[in-house]
Amino acid sequence: MDAKPTIVLVHGDWADGSSWNAVTKRLINRGYNDVVPPNPLRGSTEDSAYLKSFLETIEGPIVLAAHSYGGFVTTNAAVGLTNIKALVYIDAFIPDKGDTLFGLVPGSCLAADPSKVFKQVPVAGGADLYLQIEPNLPYPGFAECFANGVNPETTAVLAATQRPAFSNQATEVSGAPAWTTIRSWSLVGTQDHVVPPESQEFMSKRANATIETVNAGHLSLSRPAAVTKMIEEPVTATS
Repeated sequence: MDAKPTIVLVHGDWADGSSWNAVTKRLINRGYNDVVPPNPLRGSTEDSAYLKSFLETIEGPIVLAAHSYGGFVTTNAAVGLTNIKALVYIDAFIPDKGDTLFGLVPGSCLAADPSKVFKQVPVAGGADLYLQIEPNLPYPGFAECFANGVNPETTAVLAATQRPAFSNQATEVSGAPAWTTIRSWSLVGTQDHVVPPESQEFMSKRANATIETVNAGHLSLSRPAAVTKMIEEPVTATS
């Protein structure tokens, strides 16, 4: 690439674009055009269609990075977009054709009885799912499941400001993956309880991704230096 690519950052469930703030600041300070579009969290079919439309408005090369469920979305949205030069996965789902979200993470702390994990708010066509804050075994609670390794004050804010995941996410099937034609990188949080490290490694190797690790839970975005370094690697590798 002759010029620096646009870096597109995609957030996951129970979050919004602010989850990338520390990384976004670093990338902007390094001279990148950095954009963080909203992920609707309505299920991979709707979310990937929205993201693809957004990506089609960007001229020039793109490095597309995603956290958690965002990886399920980017893997589908990037198909056929020739200006996407790299996919970067952070504690992320990396599906293949026919995969479902929870089918990829049988050891997840979210894989317990849904009534113990989620506060369910009925909406048309399904339910909005929020993470329960308190432990309800075998679900260990928000702090230990989703935000382990994050300080208590930040964890409390994250719990209070959750954006819900729509129940469609659990059943919708992934299409053909973009990683068959686009080079991939994966940063694995070694203490992740949502997408366990062994699941991340399996998906990453299947996608032939370049793999690095960070000593963090599911929110490796709380280690912005490591995440920024991981996102910058493809810039050099694909230039």
